[in-house]
Amino acid sequence: MKPTRIRMCHSLVMNYGLYKKMEIFRAKPANKREMSQFHTDEYVEFLSKITPSNMNNFVKEQLKYNVGDDCPVFDGLFEYCSISAGGSMEGAARLSRNKCDIAVNWAGGLHHAKKGEASGFCYVNDIVLGILELLRYHKRVLYIDIDCHHGDGVEEAFYTTDRVMTVSFHKYGEYFPGTGELRDLGIGKGKYYSCNFPLRDGITDENYKSVFEPVITQVMQSYDPSAVVLQCGTDSLSGDKLGCLNLSMRGHANCVKFVKSFGLPLLLLGGGGYTMRNVSRCWAYETGLAAGVELGSEIPVNEYYEYFGPDYKLDVRQSNMEDMNTREYLERIKGIVLDNVRKVGGPPSVQMTDIPRTADDYADDNADEDMDDPNERIPVRQRQKMIQPDMELSDSEDEGEGGRRNHQSNKSAGKAPASEKTPEIEIPTSNLLSTNSQATRSPHTATTAVSSETVPSPAGAAGTADTAEKNGAAAMDLYIQPRQRNWIVMAQRVIRPLITSLPRATRISTRAFHVSAARVASTSPFTERTGVNLSETKYRAVSDSLHSYGSYLIQCLPKFVQQYSVLKDELTLYVAPSAIIPVLSFLRDHTQCQYKAVMDITAVDFPTRDQRFEVVYHLLSVRHNARIRVKTYADETTPVPSATSLFRGADWYERETWDMYGVFFKDHPDLRRILTDYGFEGHPLRKDFPLTGYTEVRYDEEKKRVVYEPLQLTQAFRNFDAASPWEMVGDGKDVKPEAFKLPVAKPAEEQKKP
Repeated sequence: MKPTRIRMCHSLVMNYGLYKKMEIFRAKPANKREMSQFHTDEYVEFLSKITPSNMNNFVKEQLKYNVGDDCPVFDGLFEYCSISAGGSMEGAARLSRNKCDIAVNWAGGLHHAKKGEASGFCYVNDIVLGILELLRYHKRVLYIDIDCHHGDGVEEAFYTTDRVMTVSFHKYGEYFPGTGELRDLGIGKGKYYSCNFPLRDGITDENYKSVFEPVITQVMQSYDPSAVVLQCGTDSLSGDKLGCLNLSMRGHANCVKFVKSFGLPLLLLGGGGYTMRNVSRCWAYETGLAAGVELGSEIPVNEYYEYFGPDYKLDVRQSNMEDMNTREYLERIKGIVLDNVRKVGGPPSVQMTDIPRTADDYADDNADEDMDDPNERIPVRQRQKMIQPDMELSDSEDEGEGGRRNHQSNKSAGKAPASEKTPEIEIPTSNLLSTNSQATRSPHTATTAVSSETVPSPAGAAGTADTAEKNGAAAMDLYIQPRQRNWIVMAQRVIRPLITSLPRATRISTRAFHVSAARVASTSPFTERTGVNLSETKYRAVSDSLHSYGSYLIQCLPKFVQQYSVLKDELTLYVAPSAIIPVLSFLRDHTQCQYKAVMDITAVDFPTRDQRFEVVYHLLSVRHNARIRVKTYADETTPVPSATSLFRGADWYERETWDMYGVFFKDHPDLRRILTDYGFEGHPLRKDFPLTGYTEVRYDEEKKRVVYEPLQLTQAFRNFDAASPWEMVGDGKDVKPEAFKLPVAKPAEEQKKP
C-alpha cells in the first residue's frame, strides 16, 4: 500500500500522453469535519494526533481503534488519509455537478475502514465519504468491488438502506476479513441490497467474466442506479503477493470496460494491490480505457522504467494456477445471486434537494500547500519527482523476472548509511483524473444520506453508546427514531453532571442511562431486573462493553427490541413474539453480530403470569467469540414464529420446547413430540401428568401409544406411626382411602385411669 505505486501509475499516465485526453489536478485534502460525516469525531481526532514519536502515549487508543498491526503508525498518517479521502470526495462532487463523466482516484478505494476503527491497511473509508457526496444529488448509487478481499467497511456502512447497493466479488473462506457470505443480504429496508459473490482460489478471466457480466446486468435492470462507484483493487491480479486469484490485466480491465458501457456517472477508485509493477500497469491501462485510448504494449521510458523489466511490456498475464471454481459451483452461486437481485424493489420515493452550504465550507485550509517547507520552499510537485527506494511490500530480486534492477538500492535497503537518515515514508499528493473540464470540488456539509451507526463489537472492541449517539445524529439512520435519540442525548447531558456531583457512596453508575426510551416505557411482561449489579467488579469491563453493545442494538432495532439486561458477562435482549424473526435475522446477518449458531431454544414456565412462558434463544458468534440471549413471551394458545427458516438447528430445539412446555411455534415444518411417547397428554415441565390419584399412565404395546387407565389398588394401605422408626403394616385388608384414618392421641381422662 506504499504511495510509490501511485507515483508509478501517474508516471505511466503522463508518459503515455493520457494527460491530453483528460484534466489532471490535485484534489483538496479532506479536513476533520468532512471525515466526520462518516467517522467518529474521536477516531478522526486520534488519527490527527498520533505519530511514531508519541505513539507510546496512545497505547489504549491504538487497541481501541485497531491501529498498530495491519494498520501501522507512520509519519504523515493523517495527511495520507486526508489526501485519499479528499480525492474521492472531489471526484464524487465533480460527477454530481456534471463537470465530468468519469472521475478517477487511484489513491482511494480503502474499503476496510470502519466508522470507528482502522482495518486491513485502511484508516479512513474514502469510498463511503464519496458515496455520501453522490447521495446529495443521486437517488441511488451502486457500489461494485472487484478487490480480492471483501469490501466489509462499505457494506457495513450501507447495510440498512436501499439508497446504496453494494456488490462484491471476492475470495471467501479462511481469508481476511472473513465476511461477505452469500447469505449476507442486508437488513430492514436494506434487505437484498447487499450482494456478495464468494469465489474460490485461482479464478480465470473467462470464469470471472461469466459471472460478473450477468450479475451486473441484472443489478442495473433491477436497481436502476443513477451513479456507480467501482473499486478496482488489483490484488485480484495473477501473481499478487497477498492475493489468490488469477486474473490478467485485460481480464481485470474488462470489468471497467463493461461498467463504463452503461453510460452512468462513474467513479473509479484504487484499492488493494501489493506487486507495484503490476498495480501501476493495470491502473494505467484502465485509465486509458476511461479516457477512450488504447495504450500500446511497450512501456514508455520514464523515471520508473527499470521497475518493469525484463520485458518492459504493459501486460500482466495469467499463471498456470489451478482454478478451484468449477462450472457447477459458479452456476449455482450465480443462480442464487440473480434470484436475490431480482427481489430488489423499485426506486425509492425520495425528494432530492440540495443542501445549502455555509461560508466556512468554501474556506481552503491548504491554500499554501505548494510550498511544503517554508524554509526550503520546495513545491509539492517537485517533491513528488524524488524517487525513493522501496522497502516493504515492493518488488525485489527474489521475485524472479520483473524484479527491480537497482541492485545498489536493494543491497542497502536493509540498513541506512551512517551519514544518512533512514528515509521516511513519503506521502504524495493524490492526483484526481477526470475526463472533462477542470473544476474545483465544492466543499461538503453534513449529508442527509444514510450512514451506519458506530458499531460496538459484541466482545466490546469498539465504541461506546455515547459515541454512537453523537456521531449517528448527523446521518439519517433508518432504524433510529429522532425523538428517542434526543431523549437519550438529553438524559446523558443533564443527568450525568448530577451524578458526578453526588458523594462517592451515593453515586450511581452512568451505565443505567445507556438505555433507550423504549426500555423505560416498556410494558412487556418481563420482570427481570435490567440494572447493573454494582457489586460485580470481576465483570465490570465486560459489562461496560456489553451495555454499549446492547444500547447499539436498541438503536438499530427500536421497533423490535423492548429492553436489554446485562448480568456478569452475558447480554439478554427482550423482544415481542412478532419481533423474533427480524431480530434473529439481524443478529445472524449483520457484520458486527454474526450470531450464526443457535446453541439452544428453551422455555421457562411462570404459571401465575398471563404470559406464562418465557421462550429463550441462546446464540453464539464464532467470529466474535460471544454469546447472546434473546427472550420473548407467550401464553398457552399464542404461537411464537419458528426460527427454522434462519437456523436449521432450531428444528429439534423447538420440538423439545413444545413437547416439554406446550409452546406452539408457527410455521414449524414438523412440530411433534420428541422426548415423550406419542399419546402422552400434557407437557411434563408444566406438571401436566398425574402425581396422585387413581389414574395409571403406561405404554401399551398393542396400541403402540401411551394409555390412561383407572388405578386398581391390590395392596393394603400402609399405616405410618410417626413415633416409631419402623413402618407399621396393616392387617392385610383392602381399606379404601376415605375409611383410612390416622391414629390419634387418647384423651387425657383415659390416660389418668389406672
